[in-house]
Amino acid sequence: MTTMYGIQNFGEMLTDSTRMDAYERALRGAVRPGSVVLDIGTGTGIFALIAARLGARRVFAIEPSDAIFTAREIASANGLSDRVEFIQDLSSRASLPERADVIVSDLHGVLPHFGRHIESIADARRRHLAPGGVMIPRRDVVRATVVHAPEPFLKVTAPWSGNELGFDMSAARRLAANTGTRVRLDADRMLSAAQEFTTLDYATIETGDFRTERTFVVDRDATAHGVCVWFDAELFEGVALSNAPSNALVYGSLFLPWPEAVVVSRGDRIDVTLRADFISDDFVWSWTTAIAPAMGSRGRSFEQSELLGEMMSPQSLRRQAASYVPDVGEDGSIDAFALHLMVESHSLGDIAKRLAERFPQRFGDASAALTRVGELSRRYSR
Repeated sequence: MTTMYGIQNFGEMLTDSTRMDAYERALRGAVRPGSVVLDIGTGTGIFALIAARLGARRVFAIEPSDAIFTAREIASANGLSDRVEFIQDLSSRASLPERADVIVSDLHGVLPHFGRHIESIADARRRHLAPGGVMIPRRDVVRATVVHAPEPFLKVTAPWSGNELGFDMSAARRLAANTGTRVRLDADRMLSAAQEFTTLDYATIETGDFRTERTFVVDRDATAHGVCVWFDAELFEGVALSNAPSNALVYGSLFLPWPEAVVVSRGDRIDVTLRADFISDDFVWSWTTAIAPAMGSRGRSFEQSELLGEMMSPQSLRRQAASYVPDVGEDGSIDAFALHLMVESHSLGDIAKRLAERFPQRFGDASAALTRVGELSRRYSR
């Protein structure tokens, strides 16, 4: 799922020398003296700084989180504040005074199907890229293969496969088996040649949804545990980046486990259908597997989805149905009242005071309500 980066995450990305070298070479190839550059998700500003150092006339660095204040300090410390304009916002909400000759971003998670990454890139291309401009990366190719991965498989299943107290935990194991996890695998764990499932061409892309079936032929006798998925990125002409097994970099690769380990033999055919659907604020992965042994033993098949890995009660599902009429509780009433006052342009102090008066059983005084109001302000105010 999408998460907010902390300073350690930004540090890990900065110290991944393979990643940084690839992006620096891509920017060196794309940025010309006088270029206008847009850096989406700038974080602590490293791509923006590189672009400015390469001679960009103007760099727009967009970042929704408070990391942008650290980025401003870093730009100032390096004498580049005059050419880098930092904008704290989502790129999809930002308006720029001129279009960019180069748009650079690294909004990948484990895969490019991460949060609103693809939606943001498509919007930036339409609204912010100058005619003939360059997108970095140019495209991502999503590939996968069947893998022997006993360690991550056990990490997923072992907590629910038995315990010292003797309880049956199989209900939780079913959930865990429908959950993808980040892994780092060596190339020798691959049990077949990799195959392409989808290509994301950022010059034309509008959506990342896809459903693709591929057939893998097992190349040796082994125990298979699931499917490993990664991306191969073309950043710029002659500049590539990949988080394939043995080259997972800071991103890791995505492991989609099967419900159980399966002994496979050389020549077995394994049909895998991968599907990605953008739902709410992130992509949901589904994977269907059909194993057809080369010899006469019985085949196996699995249908899995991250939707089946969610711990949702029937009541929670009912509350999301189109016909459901919500009965807002006290927390909803508190937030609605506070947001109404924000829309009317009251100060946070005044809102906190009014909350304490209206909901005395929840807030002893205005100072107690100010924390709640501050959280709402941080989430919704511009």
